[in-house]
Amino acid sequence: MDLNTPVEKLGGIYKKYAGRLEKLGIKKLEDFLYHIPFRYEDYSLISKIDKVQPEETVTIQGEIVEIKNEYTRRWRNIQKAKIQDDTGHIDSIWFNQPFIPRIIKKGDHVSLSGKVKESLGKKILESPEYEVLNGKTLHTGRLVPIYNETRGISSKWIRKQVDKIIKENRQDLEEYLPKEILRKNSLIGLRTAIKNVHFPNSLSEVREARERLSFDELFFLQLIGIVKREDWKKKSPVSVFQIYKFKDRIENFLEKLPFELTNSQKKAVEEILKDLQSKKPMNRLLEGDVGSGKTVVATIAMYIACLNGFQSVFMAPTEILSLQHFKTLNDLLVPFGIKVAMITSSLKKNLDNFDVLVGTHAVLSGRINFKKLGFIVIDEQQRFGVRQRSQLRNKGNSPHLLTMTATPIPRTVALTLYGDLDVTFLSEMPHGRKIVKTWHVPEEKRQNAYSWIEKELKSNKTQAFIICPFIEESETMTTVKAATKEFERLKKHVFPNLKLELLHGKLKSKEKDKILDGFKKRKVDILVATPVVEVGIDIPNATVMLIETSGRFGLSQLHQLRGRVGRSDKQSYCLLFTDSKNEKTLKRLKSMESIHVGAILAELDLKLRGPGEIYGTSQHGMPMLKIASFSDFSLIEKTKRQAENIFRDLKNYPELSKKIKSENLSNISPD
Repeated sequence: MDLNTPVEKLGGIYKKYAGRLEKLGIKKLEDFLYHIPFRYEDYSLISKIDKVQPEETVTIQGEIVEIKNEYTRRWRNIQKAKIQDDTGHIDSIWFNQPFIPRIIKKGDHVSLSGKVKESLGKKILESPEYEVLNGKTLHTGRLVPIYNETRGISSKWIRKQVDKIIKENRQDLEEYLPKEILRKNSLIGLRTAIKNVHFPNSLSEVREARERLSFDELFFLQLIGIVKREDWKKKSPVSVFQIYKFKDRIENFLEKLPFELTNSQKKAVEEILKDLQSKKPMNRLLEGDVGSGKTVVATIAMYIACLNGFQSVFMAPTEILSLQHFKTLNDLLVPFGIKVAMITSSLKKNLDNFDVLVGTHAVLSGRINFKKLGFIVIDEQQRFGVRQRSQLRNKGNSPHLLTMTATPIPRTVALTLYGDLDVTFLSEMPHGRKIVKTWHVPEEKRQNAYSWIEKELKSNKTQAFIICPFIEESETMTTVKAATKEFERLKKHVFPNLKLELLHGKLKSKEKDKILDGFKKRKVDILVATPVVEVGIDIPNATVMLIETSGRFGLSQLHQLRGRVGRSDKQSYCLLFTDSKNEKTLKRLKSMESIHVGAILAELDLKLRGPGEIYGTSQHGMPMLKIASFSDFSLIEKTKRQAENIFRDLKNYPELSKKIKSENLSNISPD
């Protein structure tokens, strides 16, 4: 079988374990080779039996003199063995593994690796790794790879499969990187890298192997992005927009905006207008912090689409966010004669008379009659799958596409993640916005903080958010503030003179809308909520954000929550509560006091906590790395340059082109 053979087609044990292997990301034979060990047990010290010492991790090799199962009074099952070499003998015990005496028999020459213990004055090996000596060792007597496992799939079993696959499929591990790239970047060959990352003779071999495989992973991510972007540009849109023809009307629209555009917004508009005039369809990502003005930039482009006789659609991930955008677009576009409509799953209707349609995934509905769709905006794009975005594009004839995200991502990482897109960054906040003053509040100052909040809300007639990580308290989370319990405590004992409401994800849409409407109309002073408010709630009168157990959040998520306040010219505040004494946690929270740029916080979080903390569970559309790290900014830059250089002469590298095609097909999720 070649390396692209799906696991379930391999038959036997592979077919039986296919579902379990898929949980580990192993869907085809090749995936075993790229299921990289996360650590190594050092069993390389091979010792004679008479030299071993208690608490020492060693490997001994000798003959099995005796092995048996024993049962205790409580029916515990113990396996006992006696091993001897030319210097003496030692006992070994295992627990509840009655199959071992069927695998290891008296007279076998074995290799055992583990920690030496002392019991009743005797040295013993307790639960050692074992294998019958038959040529080279895989599980003992060396640096032994340890893998991520799942039920029924052990590291020992994975090691056997990887060893077998490497032996039987060496011909499929052909080098595909050009020699000049290997030489220029001091990279070892592919076969050597695969072998050494799984079965190294030293940790230096592991480092070399990981360097090569990390380079490959980022290089292909970059190169595939370039290939996809160029493929997109080959599509000819019907919707080539006229800009100069409508110059006066566009300038009038910009002058009538209720605020002045920032330099970042002006630059973004220029880049988008250039795309819209091109004969190639636009495929651009607009990245900017919460409140940086992405929606206004998109609105300008939609107005230009309408001037050119094209319809636009604005798709958002939640009903709350769709309503927010609908209100904004209505306020800005309707005075200029633009018809704005809305559709969500709870607001079902047939639509055929609109210029701009706003909605959730309901915009994909077959009931909508797009007469001439020329421009698409997708907000929080990482929350939509490839299939949904493609489905929307197919409703027009190669329409222009603008995707947006408020997720703070370091610049180099964004250019890697979105290699198939042109990327524009909004780095400024709108004029008049004040920096949200942020403080880490120690537990002993909690009561003072509560008193200050009440005084602040009453004297300035403003409102506050209080964020708790979970909806209900559980036995395993006694130190975590649960929203329901905290809501009752705050309402009865802390702010009895203020009006409080509770908002969380388990509420029905109508209940959420009612609570939010009351908050917007200032009928509520404090909204106690789970992080459901992270996206899509715009309350200009809210000036205080209190986040409980803040150490449990990544910096990017804290920054996005902080972005819920400071949305007017009023001074706003963010209070970070935690009872953690961990120095790293406190250092992270302190950084929020001085850093107010999302991308910088994201970069810091990436270095301290890893990508999972930045992107969160909702960011499932983003390609996560198996080997490389998004915190390796220098390697990201290096692979980007190499990918751009090699793309120009890609036709001269058939092996690389073949590999890109297979990577492109296998690594890009269909949904």
